[in-house]
Amino acid sequence: MSTEHQFGRRPSSPEQSASKKDAKNERIILQSPRQALRPEAAVNPPPRRRAKAARNQVVVFFNFLLTLVILALVVIGGALYYGKSRFDEPGPIATAVTHTVRPGSNINQIAQSLESRGIVSNGRIFEAGVRVHGHENDLKAGEYEFKAHASMKEIMDILVSGRAILHPLTVVEGTTVSQAIKRIEENEFLVGEMPSELPSEGMMVADTQKFSRGATRAELINKMVAQQKTIIEEIWANRSPDLPLKDINEFVTLASIVEKETGVPNERSRVAGVFINRLKKGMRLQSDPTIIYGLFGGEGKPADRPIYRSDLDKPTPYNTYLIDGLPPGPIAIPGRAALEAVANPSVTEELYFVADGTGGHVFAKTLDEHNENVRRWREIEKQRAEEAAKAAEDSAGEMTEEQPAQQN
Repeated sequence: MSTEHQFGRRPSSPEQSASKKDAKNERIILQSPRQALRPEAAVNPPPRRRAKAARNQVVVFFNFLLTLVILALVVIGGALYYGKSRFDEPGPIATAVTHTVRPGSNINQIAQSLESRGIVSNGRIFEAGVRVHGHENDLKAGEYEFKAHASMKEIMDILVSGRAILHPLTVVEGTTVSQAIKRIEENEFLVGEMPSELPSEGMMVADTQKFSRGATRAELINKMVAQQKTIIEEIWANRSPDLPLKDINEFVTLASIVEKETGVPNERSRVAGVFINRLKKGMRLQSDPTIIYGLFGGEGKPADRPIYRSDLDKPTPYNTYLIDGLPPGPIAIPGRAALEAVANPSVTEELYFVADGTGGHVFAKTLDEHNENVRRWREIEKQRAEEAAKAAEDSAGEMTEEQPAQQN
């Protein structure tokens, strides 16, 4: 007999058994209307977990680096702003000052020298500012003037521009090379030794040279020689084609004689014409300045030493009373005007000239005319000598009369 028949009922299906089990587990909870109307409590979201990438040590390290970079940028930006403000603000000097930058000085040495003299308030900021502007290798040597309260930027701009204080040195036309060299050697603003080999006579330019303190003597001399050479070659290239001059040395030599013979501008071409005419005719030049150069050389004649008649008969290579043609070389530095006068002299038949007593000369075509002009000149000289002697006597008499009063 089956189990179903034994117990007198039919067994339930699996679904029915599960339903009955759930029904037993359910509890009936009676709620009041008020409780039934209350909202049910919200379910809390599940806790968030950090992504594995966020916990990665590489990411943490790069976050740290990024923080450092940002801090560094902030610090650098602040430093740059502070430095720029200091670089552009008015400087500490209350009055204008001069300062010399020595040749060969680097940016650090320049900055420290400016700070030591109180021209800039901070040498490091000045150096950094110059480097930021890209001028660390552009600061030029020289003597500079900085105005009161000049900023570091203004000082940098002046040093970069090279607008240094310039000192003049003048060589007058007719000066000898030896005399010009002496002026250069004695100049207090120039430095360095004189060159071992000095320029040839006449081969330095006669004008005013301007240079900054600390320029070398050798550089200035080389510059003056180069300028004179350029002038001479330019004028020689544009000379009159019929000059009785063999080469450029004779050209400069004659120009130096013309330079020494007259200082009157409108006479130079005429004097040059006289000498050109004499050379063409084979006449001796008979120029007094050549006698002086032959006797005293580049040092020049002492101011109180006259030319004696006996000097005309002393043989030297430069005595144009005794030699034919031109002397072996120039007797002084000719200026541009004298060079141009010789290159293109006046067309004239005049062969003589002599002083007229007013600083100029009187010219003549014949020897008779010239001798008459010489006679008048000697009368002028005699009259001047008499007037000078009388003035000296009058001056001596006045001193004698005043002497007792001075003793009292």
